[in-house]
Amino acid sequence: MIKLTTNFPVTAKKLYDSWLNSTAHSDFTGGKAIIDGRVGGKFKVWDGYITGSNLVLQPYGRIVQSWRTTEFHESAPDSRLEILFEKHNSGTKITLIHTQLPNGEEKKYEKGWKDHYFKPMKKFFKKSK
Repeated sequence: MIKLTTNFPVTAKKLYDSWLNSTAHSDFTGGKAIIDGRVGGKFKVWDGYITGSNLVLQPYGRIVQSWRTTEFHESAPDSRLEILFEKHNSGTKITLIHTQLPNGEEKKYEKGWKDHYFKPMKKFFKKSK
């Protein structure tokens, strides 16, 4: 299991909406994203490396997704990604919980979340305040 927490200087609404919006998601990660931001909607991000669907959407509070990469064995089940958004001082705290990953892959995906999501998001949302 991966559990990461970080803060951003923007509202939960802005973070939540950006996560589920193709253009904004592409902008803050640098990889092409196609996202249907509805419950049951499918997504393809990082130029198709990551795919899945939205299982639970609680506006500005919680996103739960089925999630897999092209590196998952085709018979492997999807992993589960949960993102929690919580007001913190003048910004928002995000808690990312990623479970049901293939055995032994947690460290690789934790590094991916830090390097390919949180770092570029910090830069992007610092500029877009």
